[in-house]
Amino acid sequence: MPKLLYISNIAGKKLGLSFLGSAMYASQELGYEFHSVANRSASTEEQTRADEAEFGIKLHHIDLARAPYSPKNIKAYKQLCKIIRDEQIDYIHCNTPTGGLLGRLAGKKCKVKKVIYQAHGFHFYKSAPKLNWLVYYPIEKWLAHHTDALITINQEDYELAKNKFHLRNNGQVYYVPGVGIDLSQYKVTAAKELRASIGINEGDIMLISAGDLVERKNYKIAIKAIAESGLKNLKYCICGKGLQLEELTEYAEVLGVENQVLFLGFRSDIKELLQVADIFLFTTKQEGLPRSMMEAMASGLPCVASKVRGNTDLLEDGIGGYLCDVESSAEFAEAVTTLACDIEKRKQFGEANLKHILELDITEISNQMRDIYVSEYQTSENERGGKQL
Repeated sequence: MPKLLYISNIAGKKLGLSFLGSAMYASQELGYEFHSVANRSASTEEQTRADEAEFGIKLHHIDLARAPYSPKNIKAYKQLCKIIRDEQIDYIHCNTPTGGLLGRLAGKKCKVKKVIYQAHGFHFYKSAPKLNWLVYYPIEKWLAHHTDALITINQEDYELAKNKFHLRNNGQVYYVPGVGIDLSQYKVTAAKELRASIGINEGDIMLISAGDLVERKNYKIAIKAIAESGLKNLKYCICGKGLQLEELTEYAEVLGVENQVLFLGFRSDIKELLQVADIFLFTTKQEGLPRSMMEAMASGLPCVASKVRGNTDLLEDGIGGYLCDVESSAEFAEAVTTLACDIEKRKQFGEANLKHILELDITEISNQMRDIYVSEYQTSENERGGKQL
């Protein structure tokens, strides 16, 4: 039985399948023994054993740090190599910049048969700062020589990798739209009182965003768009925490929309909030393939989003919503106003998104991942003179 090691980043208290589910299902369907490694310091030994029993997999902890160049990752690398040797791992599927770096270096050191790297959005992209290209691009190009297969999750990264990177043994670049989303989880019923409980009145148009309050999410443009729309019945709910909270709160006050912009902080009821919202507003500057917008689409919401990599893979302008210049509050204001004043268009766009998101259901993505595993396994066995699946 082949053994596949899936390397991610920082794990939560309880195993979640939103990130590794499609790979796990694909592996189990093929009869692989599935191992997952991450920094599991947030969990307990009891919870880890319970998760292993529930899903029929093996979980491992390494002291991985999120920052790729943290000195802590030297220890994590040694721990990873030990796991690979002790468990006699056949294949590695590594993710994230840190997991991708450690996984490929450890795969080379331990002579693993096949190393797959899944890039969840390169740090170098068309409008990225020059520093990103100077730092990350040469490293990724070098690591490609230790990569047998590269999976990209948006078209821009796919074209770049296909044309610029040379993988080990003429390895293949694949395009898979993300890690999949379990659409059944978004068929929820929200309490009728939910809107009122967060300050949404009858007749208000509720816009929603979800994500950390950081510069990359570009919330100032969203807040400015609310102000420029001139519509007093707009209520913009921001779900998330972050260092920009005070700055954004003051900005809303300066623009006179402090009563229209609601900072909800961390919420455990995002699925329910999406069900009672009217429009998803997403002004982000950079994405790989945004899960928050996938969740909004799965909830039947029309979307107003920035025209950047990842967003353009999910949303077709004028079909499921509107794509706007990332720095143009005027474009966002116009799009928001159009949808706020047209309930039929909101319904039409929402239905289009519900239809489109079916292509990204976790079952569909798992099937694509299975095909990649079969292809890479067969190639490996052919090279070794073994049998195919």
